[in-house]
Amino acid sequence: QVQLVESGGGLVQPGGSLRLSCAASRSISSIGVMGWYRQAPGKERELVATITKGGSTIYADSAKGRFTISRDNAKNTVFLQMNSLKPEDTAIYYCRGTYDLNYYWGQGTQVTVSS
Repeated sequence: QVQLVESGGGLVQPGGSLRLSCAASRSISSIGVMGWYRQAPGKERELVATITKGGSTIYADSAKGRFTISRDNAKNTVFLQMNSLKPEDTAIYYCRGTYDLNYYWGQGTQVTVSS
């Protein structure tokens, strides 16, 4: 099994930046694709970005050019650097990892972009 714990959310003004972290309970070298997803009030959960063991990344169109996903195997942590934040980025952000053919989710961290 895998436990994932997100952190780094908060309140930020439009145009600001946040860095989210997702700490895993086991070596992320053993975890397959890891990703960040988000869910805004009244909307379905959606993909933000994913990263493979080899470092290949995929971004949602809304994240391209503004967000960067990365992984630090030594720290068993995946990061999401978010720049140029917009009010429409407001959501709960979840980390997901794929291990042993199962998906594991964190509890989420709230990101609010507002002036």
